Amino acid sequence: MSVARIMTTLMVCATLAPAISTATTSAPTQAAPKTPAAAKYWAVPRIASTQGTVRVGGRTIKYTAKAGTLILRDKQGKSTGEMFYVAYFKNGADADRRPIAFLYNGGPGGSSAPLHIGAFGPKRVYTNSHSHTPPAPYRLVNNQYSLLDASDLVFVDAMGTGFSRILGKAAGGVGTPKMFYGVDPDGQSFAQFITKFLSKYGRWNSPKYLIGESYGTTRSAVLANLLEQQDNIDLNGVILLSTILNFDTGVDQPNLNPGVNLPYALALPTYAAVAWYHKSLANPAPTLHPWLDKVQSWAMGPYLQALNRGGALSQPAQAKIAAQMARYTGLPESYVLKADLRVTGLEFEQRLLLAQGESTGRLDARFSGPTMDPLAQYVEYDPEIAAIGSAYTSALNAYLRTTLHFGGDHAYKFLSMSVNGAWDMRHVPPGQSGPGYGATNVMPDLAAAMTTNPDMKVMVNAGYFDLATPYYAAEYQMRQLPMEAKLQRNIGFFFYHTGHMIYVRRSALAHLHDNIAKFIDATDRGTPAR
Repeated sequence: MSVARIMTTLMVCATLAPAISTATTSAPTQAAPKTPAAAKYWAVPRIASTQGTVRVGGRTIKYTAKAGTLILRDKQGKSTGEMFYVAYFKNGADADRRPIAFLYNGGPGGSSAPLHIGAFGPKRVYTNSHSHTPPAPYRLVNNQYSLLDASDLVFVDAMGTGFSRILGKAAGGVGTPKMFYGVDPDGQSFAQFITKFLSKYGRWNSPKYLIGESYGTTRSAVLANLLEQQDNIDLNGVILLSTILNFDTGVDQPNLNPGVNLPYALALPTYAAVAWYHKSLANPAPTLHPWLDKVQSWAMGPYLQALNRGGALSQPAQAKIAAQMARYTGLPESYVLKADLRVTGLEFEQRLLLAQGESTGRLDARFSGPTMDPLAQYVEYDPEIAAIGSAYTSALNAYLRTTLHFGGDHAYKFLSMSVNGAWDMRHVPPGQSGPGYGATNVMPDLAAAMTTNPDMKVMVNAGYFDLATPYYAAEYQMRQLPMEAKLQRNIGFFFYHTGHMIYVRRSALAHLHDNIAKFIDATDRGTPAR
């Protein structure tokens, strides 16, 4: 079973739902064109401008929203694609001093919708924080956690997602999927977008930040280095949410890569945290910490050492490890032994709550839902996506059209499985002439960017209950960056009692906002956030 199959339910397009908005709007400077329903592109730059207000920290911020497209071109100047964005500019701010952040999600075929409507935009869709949100109508509320108090914001949709479209022959362009659907071409397209945006809006001298989530962190590593090496752009900071830089550490299906045991050890602390949350442990610790630190030490010590022994591990030693693993993860000892001590993330999600007829979420294992097939080896769907996907889809579709006056009858693609399926994961690391060996690994890219720009700071944010990109794997990858050890001081770590989409839990969103705002404030002044 592939990860793609699990993610097919992510934010499927839904019928527009009524939304409550408190923004004040003006007539757009250039409304989105009326086009036939079959149209897939505009092929010329479009922009709609509106005015709004948001209250953050008890203060009212007036802003201008720009929803529009930028045309990307090849070296001959021929159009290849149009990238959609929504930018929010604080009114009256000094553009040379006002920070600007570019935000995007992952997938890699995912739009920027979750960060836009769920986390940092001026409007936030109201959802339950760990259970299923009832069907429409959904509520759009003032986002008191919007990052507009700290920075201007530009939400960017990757090509083939949102309203971003490839401009091929039918649109008078020369664009093809190979120009965009891959680790390296995707990085190039975002680099071109950012330089064009900085020129269009006169923001070259602004403090600059990248904020990426999930595969968006992979993109940020590649993009940070491209901006540095190709365009001579020093970033002030890179903010990572739910990090994945080295795909060899993924725990979805490490069984397909036998001989590499590290993913199991890096994921085990998350298994323990999830079991603790669901009260599935025989003798649970009263608090997650410092108990989880003990689990981490055991996972990277006795557990990983046992896995590395392979077939040479004695039966008594295997039984001892299985017993301890069962105590830490809440899984039956017999199941752990049958799995040869190696339980994948997809298996854990299916098995932990099976006795109650439930499966946990992958992106956020605090969520659970009825088991689809109790005899299956792997979980069949993600309960978190089932719980909030419709709310995100409906609310953003309504917001774009009724408040930002953009989109018309064009289809907004929250997640494109065709983009995911066509994605080229091969990557040429810095200093190499061809793709690297093994799974995608962009750790060298981030290390190169941090080396050539030693003033750039990196902020790592992770949720304890994230089974898609486990928090301990993120910390491990950052500690292994191939660069001078002294540059490690430029990295800050922040952990939350939530999952992959940290912001789904409102208390975590509040902390996330405060941490990022402090990070931007500190790095804008040239001092690291500690």
